[in-house]
Parts: sequence; structure tokens; C-alpha cells
Amino acid sequence: MPAGRFSGLLPRVVSALILAAIGFAAIWYGYPWTDLLVAAATVVMFREWYRLCRGVQRPLWLIGGLLYIGLAICGFLWMRHQRVWGLETALWLVFVVAATDIGAYFTGRVVGGPKLAPRISPGKTWAGLAGGTVLAVLVSGAFAACVGGDIVGVAAFAAPVAVVAQGGDLLESAAKRRFGVKDSGQILPGHGGLLDRFDGLSAATLLVAGGRLLHGGSSPWT
Repeated sequence: MPAGRFSGLLPRVVSALILAAIGFAAIWYGYPWTDLLVAAATVVMFREWYRLCRGVQRPLWLIGGLLYIGLAICGFLWMRHQRVWGLETALWLVFVVAATDIGAYFTGRVVGGPKLAPRISPGKTWAGLAGGTVLAVLVSGAFAACVGGDIVGVAAFAAPVAVVAQGGDLLESAAKRRFGVKDSGQILPGHGGLLDRFDGLSAATLLVAGGRLLHGGSSPWT
């Protein structure tokens, strides 16, 4: 296997582990730590988006992006602070999206094959999408087995979440290609900016929050 397929993996892993540890602790302990961490991330992501679309030079892009980011952030905080399944849902969502990214990264580089959207993101493949979805389903089922809930239903719901997360990744890639930049920022070694790291999570959050809003807070657990 060519070593170049995994070039830059070490800084990605190290920065991801540090970010995961901080994020897990903040989500676990809840208010005010979750809110403080999300507030700090919001400031950074808003700034990255402003710089990405060059501020007032592209007002529609600026407003649309800020609304999208803001809705995702509000949705995540709303889910975390729900009394019923709030903590579990927030952690489950993060784990599922992380599993999607990991599965897609390694499957795409090992298997290769047809490109998912070559004009938008040349590195993404259909095999990566499949691998990310499968790992997300497995992690989702294991998580449900640990905390309770309908294991089959929770595992199955991870599939559309994984697809939407990959769609969010492609959406940000399309925006970066539109503006002629490689990364939204340089705050995370190996990943770029926070927008680069949380693009899939933002899209998945909107899907899961919408599901919980429509089903009275029971989705995806019952």
C-alpha cells in the first residue's frame, strides 16, 4: 500500500484526539462547559466563514452561511440540554459523525474506486461513503446497546445521518472551491479550520434536531 495514501495522518490523529477529549468532557458535564466551548467555536467558525467569502463582497453567501452555522449550533445546544436523552443524543451524534469520517477516510484510501464528486472533492469515493456509513451504523448500534433504546432503530438511523454528514462535507468543499481556497483556516493541524472539521457535524445536527423536533424528543431512541 503506497505510504502517500496516508500522508499527513499523524497530525490529523493528534489534533483529532485532543479535540475529541475536550469536546467529550464539555458535552459530558453540560452547562456551562458545553455552552462555553460551543460559543468559542461559534466565534471561530463565523470568522472563518467571513474570511472565506470575503465578507461584504458576497453578502448573500455571508448571510446564508452564518444562518446555516447558527442553526446547527442552536440545534446542537437544544438537543444537549434536553432532559430526556439529551446527553445521549449529543454524544451519539458526535460518535456517529466521527465514525463516518474515519470509515470514509480509510475505506476510500484503501479501496479507492469511482469518485463521489470529482469536481467538488476529488479525494472522496463511493467506497469511502459506503465504508463510512457501515462504520457509523456499527458504532450507532454499539452505542445504543450501552445506553439503552431501540438498538436496531438507532443503528438504522445512523445510515442517513452518515450520508447527510458526507453531504455537509461536500457542501463546504463546494464553497471552498467556489472561493478558491483549500482550507477554511489553520487552527487544527492536519484538518484546517473548525469549519473543515465540523462541516459534516453541522449538517447531521440539522437532520437529527429536526427528527427530535418532529417526534417529541424520542428520536432516534424509541
